[in-house]
Amino acid sequence: MIESANRYAIASRGFMGKAWEYLAENDLPQASEKGWGAAAEMVKAVAEERGWPHRSHHLLSDIIEDLVDETGDPELSDFFLRASMLHVNFYENGLRSRTVRRALQTTQELISRLEPLLDNRTE
Repeated sequence: MIESANRYAIASRGFMGKAWEYLAENDLPQASEKGWGAAAEMVKAVAEERGWPHRSHHLLSDIIEDLVDETGDPELSDFFLRASMLHVNFYENGLRSRTVRRALQTTQELISRLEPLLDNRTE
């Protein structure tokens, strides 16, 4: 795996861990933003490895759709949309704790499905 893709993947895992910590503290805006960050960083890792541009939100959505085509897994798109909802919640703080928890679970599943798309997974 190229070094920058590796950094994105490591950041993704770190953000996901922080998201669960913030959720346990009932800090829903921070849990939400860290969940979104975890999703975005793993999408960037996959994109970076493939040489795809990924410097904006709309490009991340495009990358997900390209990965749906590549993998035949349409749930990637649904999971990414759920993660995007977390990003909105950082600003709006309108979601209930159980909704944030389910969105984080879905985001964790997105990451689990994206990680194998990396050539050399990091530890």
